[in-house]
Amino acid sequence: MTVRTSRLAAAAMLTSALVLGACSREAPEELPPAPQASTTTPTPTPSQTGPTVGSQQHFENAVGNSAVVYFDTDRYDIDSTDAAALQRQAQYFSQYPQVTFTIEGHTDERGTREYNLALGERRANSAKNYLVGLGVSSDRIRTVSYGKERPVATGSNPQAWQQNRRAASVTIN
Repeated sequence: MTVRTSRLAAAAMLTSALVLGACSREAPEELPPAPQASTTTPTPTPSQTGPTVGSQQHFENAVGNSAVVYFDTDRYDIDSTDAAALQRQAQYFSQYPQVTFTIEGHTDERGTREYNLALGERRANSAKNYLVGLGVSSDRIRTVSYGKERPVATGSNPQAWQQNRRAASVTIN
């Protein structure tokens, strides 16, 4: 048998199977009853009050001031205050496993751009590693370093520098 003959035979068998399958059903003797109109009014879904779960506002409301950890000059180690803040974050992220987030590493204005970007990265990774150690999945966490490019406090004084040396957790929607 040639390839063309086998294809024709297969097509003929397929066509006859479809025709026989379509003809084998009979119409029902009686149609089902028409749907009746509902006499009950649907219960409205309650409107959500407050921020959406997983939003930055929801996260900040849940953890308070613990959304940001602060570092000493030229440091990226986690101290006891940072550990407490990161434990609150870990509790939140354990409660809402669908939330992904970024940890942003920041520095004060002193130092070169290259140095500050590297230090910001070490700060972000230090916070990430601590959270992973507390059970937060590493594939939910992204890190980025902004160095001195995104200060929260302007000024060239110790108070501004202290506020800018940080690792901030930011949820991703």
